[in-house]
Amino acid sequence: MKFGVVIFPGSNCDQDTVYVLREILDQEVIEIWHKEKSIVDVDVVVLPGGFSYGDYLRSGAIARFSPVMDEVITFAKRGGFVLGICNGFQTLCEAGLLPGALLPNTNQKFICKNVYIVPENNKTPVTAKLDKNVPLKIPIAHGEGRYFAPDEQLARMRQNGQILFRYCNRDGEISEQHNPNGSMENIAGICNEEKNVYGMMPHPERAADDLLGNTDGRLVLESLIQTLEEKKISVFN
Repeated sequence: MKFGVVIFPGSNCDQDTVYVLREILDQEVIEIWHKEKSIVDVDVVVLPGGFSYGDYLRSGAIARFSPVMDEVITFAKRGGFVLGICNGFQTLCEAGLLPGALLPNTNQKFICKNVYIVPENNKTPVTAKLDKNVPLKIPIAHGEGRYFAPDEQLARMRQNGQILFRYCNRDGEISEQHNPNGSMENIAGICNEEKNVYGMMPHPERAADDLLGNTDGRLVLESLIQTLEEKKISVFN
């Protein structure tokens, strides 16, 4: 698999993402600067976490207008796979590639801690290889992570299988008590209707190295890689 990691001014998780994909998961990775007006032949584009353009106006609001985002939008609309992590998720919502918006946390504070999330379904590449009954411990680090969408849109998303992850406790219990930022329905990650664009607030790349003592995030990335590799094999067969 070949990944392209987009780097915006203010990105601070880009090198973590490159390291995990290249050194831990043995994938080919190229770095894509935000001013690029074309994307070379890649299988997956990743928008990493951080504070693109200082998070001025709103998180992801300025990054959405970077020259490279026109290419990301075109890539996604052609069926290319896109993963947005934290600030990348915010940017994808601002760009209209994902529904809804990420609002300030209900406590109006920046939250940086480990949380538990549980897969909602196994119908997307990022969740296909995960056990829906096993919560994952993955860190969050954001001030604007409260997912919001109108009730009608949320209903369509549930029906279409667009909810990827929900916040829970270590036993998989989903409740308001275990919702770190006030997200509607404890939503921690979603996808588009076509299921080729994914966004999640937790940082899987920060829970992927054995040295950190937690590799739950690696399972998410491995699911994406393994499922897409299988799709490639089936296409060529």
